[in-house]
Amino acid sequence: MRYGRLWIWWLVAGMAATAGHYVLPEGSVVASIVYDVVGVATAVGILLALRLHRPQRPAMWRWFAAGQITFVLGDLTYEFYENVLHRSPYPSFADVFYLGSYPMLFAGLVLLVRRHRSEAGDLIDAAIVATGIGLVFWLFVLYPVAADSGTSTLERVTTVAYPAADAMVLALLARLFTGGGARTASARLLVAGAVLMLAADTLFAVIPLYTSASTHLADPVFLLAYVLWSVAALHPSMAVEHGGGGRTAARVGPSRLLLFGACALLAPSLLLVPQIGADPVGRLSVAIGAGALILLVLARMSGFVFEVRRQSAELTRAAMQDTLTGVASRRCFEDALRQSLTAGSRPQIALLGLNGFKNVNDELGRPLGDRVLNSLAARLAAAAPGDALVARIGGDEFAVLLRSAGADQARTVAASLTHALSAPVAVDGHELYVGVAIGLAGGAGVTPVELLRQAETAMYTAKQTGEPVRRWTPALDERAGEFVRLGAEIRTALDSGQFRVVYQPIVELPTGRVAAVEALVRWEHPTRGLVSPAAFIPVAERNGLIVELGEWILRTACARLASWRTTLGPAAPDRVSVNVSARQLARPHFAATVAAALADSGLPASCLAVEVTETAVFEGGQAVVALHELRALGVRIALDDFGTGHSSLGLLQTVPVDILKVDKSFVDNVTEAGRHTVIADALHQVSAGLGLVAVAEGVETAAQAEALHRLGYCYLQGYHFGRPVADPDFALSEAIAGEQSYEVPA
Repeated sequence: MRYGRLWIWWLVAGMAATAGHYVLPEGSVVASIVYDVVGVATAVGILLALRLHRPQRPAMWRWFAAGQITFVLGDLTYEFYENVLHRSPYPSFADVFYLGSYPMLFAGLVLLVRRHRSEAGDLIDAAIVATGIGLVFWLFVLYPVAADSGTSTLERVTTVAYPAADAMVLALLARLFTGGGARTASARLLVAGAVLMLAADTLFAVIPLYTSASTHLADPVFLLAYVLWSVAALHPSMAVEHGGGGRTAARVGPSRLLLFGACALLAPSLLLVPQIGADPVGRLSVAIGAGALILLVLARMSGFVFEVRRQSAELTRAAMQDTLTGVASRRCFEDALRQSLTAGSRPQIALLGLNGFKNVNDELGRPLGDRVLNSLAARLAAAAPGDALVARIGGDEFAVLLRSAGADQARTVAASLTHALSAPVAVDGHELYVGVAIGLAGGAGVTPVELLRQAETAMYTAKQTGEPVRRWTPALDERAGEFVRLGAEIRTALDSGQFRVVYQPIVELPTGRVAAVEALVRWEHPTRGLVSPAAFIPVAERNGLIVELGEWILRTACARLASWRTTLGPAAPDRVSVNVSARQLARPHFAATVAAALADSGLPASCLAVEVTETAVFEGGQAVVALHELRALGVRIALDDFGTGHSSLGLLQTVPVDILKVDKSFVDNVTEAGRHTVIADALHQVSAGLGLVAVAEGVETAAQAEALHRLGYCYLQGYHFGRPVADPDFALSEAIAGEQSYEVPA
């Protein structure tokens, strides 16, 4: 800021002028001129600050400037009495200006204080401070001056008016600083100036009362108060709204409690002063002040208790309600479930887990995902029975508590909930479908935790099997236990080398040459024997071990083909296909893992094909990004089980594909005239039209091979040409294919 340091120079100059005035002879013309110049400069500084900083609410500072100008007029009037009329009357017309400035000062402070939202507690705090200060002023300043019989009534009233007005100023500032809100440097300087003004007026009143010293001792204090008022205006923070933008609740810290304690003990401690304790008026004043302070402190403490209770109630309400969706929270749901079980009823739970919701957050952002959750929660609340409790118990999990319902009624409610969530959710121009899997559990004699666990087990089972609704049975726990045991054994198998890779030939027609092999994994368990991939692959997918297992298969297959290329030369297959799971594709650095496997084995990227299923890439996201990165390396992409997924043809527009592997279901009946042959032919036509290689899977007979070749298929795979083995005989596969002559398709 261009004038950001002007207030510092102004403060230094003002303090220097104050010091210079003090060392000048009392009553001299030069001292009077310096005093008046400081007063005028103070008013000019406030007006200058209004032009420099342009505060949003300048009225407060204009009142301060008017009050300061009125003070200066009083000084000039007093100088006129002394230097022109050679008189020093007290009180005089100058006191009219001095006392007339206080209403203007009050107006400015009222505007400052009104920017804060008043609360009863803040007002009580200010009253405590003002009562304590007022009691001290009354006993040591106001009452002695008023009781002084050596002065006139007008003089006593005038003398009392100054500290009384200053005490009112401090009471207003106490309201500002005992309340919450911002306390800027400008506001602190205002308080310091008011304190000095109070001190100066007090000195002016007390010095003649208790000593024979000159009141000149109060002049530097008056001047410093002037300087601080102008410095407060010139400080850049004067343009800041002093707490106007909102209110921060005042904290009950040690300093605040110390202030209340000091004010409460102030009154009784004054009785220890001899002249007060012996004076009936003093004792009465202390009694009244002490009573007022005790009542104010009690009122403030009760306010604190009320505030704590209110906040506790708000926290309890917040804990019982989900802040995002507005439905009940998990804690509320568990409490209601516990009460139902305690009452002896047989509650039913429907636990709903959203399918694919993570992709909404990852691809469209969490704010949009939150709006989707809000919409789904509203649908659940509308579809649930009137006496049911709907709660959000996790990120994308909801629960419905049926306090008194049978198993059949629970399944009916679950069906209605599934139907309510089946329609797409329209948010920000997107129509999103979020599937749901529901787990049911219910009964008596179990704890709330166990009942929720049963519903969760049923819900996860529904997700795995693709069912919309699944009820918990003891068999599900046995299955879950088997999953856990099998997962642990997979970990052991990886560490001890129980897995092996086998290879199934992919034959090129009509030559019968083995053009490629597909790498498959087998598990030779020491006690279970040969474990089917259908048994352990889903478990590895679920617990994440498929990532480590898949990398091992990839590295083993690349090293094996590199070895064949070295030993067999042209007789070696052209490439090896490796199946890749959705979990592997979801890893951000999967392409780097493939590149490292190729580099370590020395296998060219064009000799590797990565096989992915349609479901693995259907939802897009990181999986499709990984495939594009693999294509950039030179790796071929094969779409496995083509034709059985959600939108096979649509994927060909978004996924980089080189090879289509036609599913076995379209091959089984290809020798019969009908739709199977038509579909197989159409799939070949699609691949040929897009420049892709079509591979027919599951060929088990020579008749199937001949029929597929007539349709135009040149690459076949299946038991007819060879089963998956660790050491395939490529010459045997060629011989099997060569036993039958294939007609060249028209």
